[in-house]
Amino acid sequence: MHIDLAFLHQNFGGIFELNLLKELLEVGKYVEIEEGHVLMRPGGYIRTVPIIISGSIKILRSDTEGRDALLYYLGGLDSCAMSLSCCLNHRQSEITAVAEEKTTLISIPVEKIEEWITKYASWKQFVFTTYQRRFDDLLGAIDQIAFHKLDERLLGLLKRKSKQCGCSVFTVTHEEIAGELATSREVISRLLKQLEKLGRVKLSRNKIELLA
Repeated sequence: MHIDLAFLHQNFGGIFELNLLKELLEVGKYVEIEEGHVLMRPGGYIRTVPIIISGSIKILRSDTEGRDALLYYLGGLDSCAMSLSCCLNHRQSEITAVAEEKTTLISIPVEKIEEWITKYASWKQFVFTTYQRRFDDLLGAIDQIAFHKLDERLLGLLKRKSKQCGCSVFTVTHEEIAGELATSREVISRLLKQLEKLGRVKLSRNKIELLA
């Protein structure tokens, strides 16, 4: 898809000033990615930073045994604080980023990230706001682990998935949920069956409907 200034103004006009939109048109790349596409893996160097237009991306943290735990989701007009941090500090990625659904985004070259912070007040505010959102997300994740039982964390995850996709029925396997909550598939299957008996969810093959 070819993007123009009108497209950028429609999507980012309420956030960025006109001169920044013009630069974004020059260096930004419009990208469409399919569900399940991996944008980033641990150990890789980040060459671009995404700003999401539509869809969602989940950010995962891996342990030494290769298990993934969900940190947070990125949605529309959002960016990844981890990506920004790696760019500014020239560090390797420590997270995995996977498209939760079909997603569109604008990809920005890393060399522009620091330059725009000193050049555009709106970009500086966007970066700071992104860091604050992700900090709040991580605090929420810590609270879930420290203060909530696994069944509560499971229901909370399903609600976030429902909010993210704007739907009550979504495609996901028990294995994927187990990975995001850093537990086993058997435990998740058992908890989902309990939630189904309580009338909170309806289960079908690789699909879950959130009822309440």
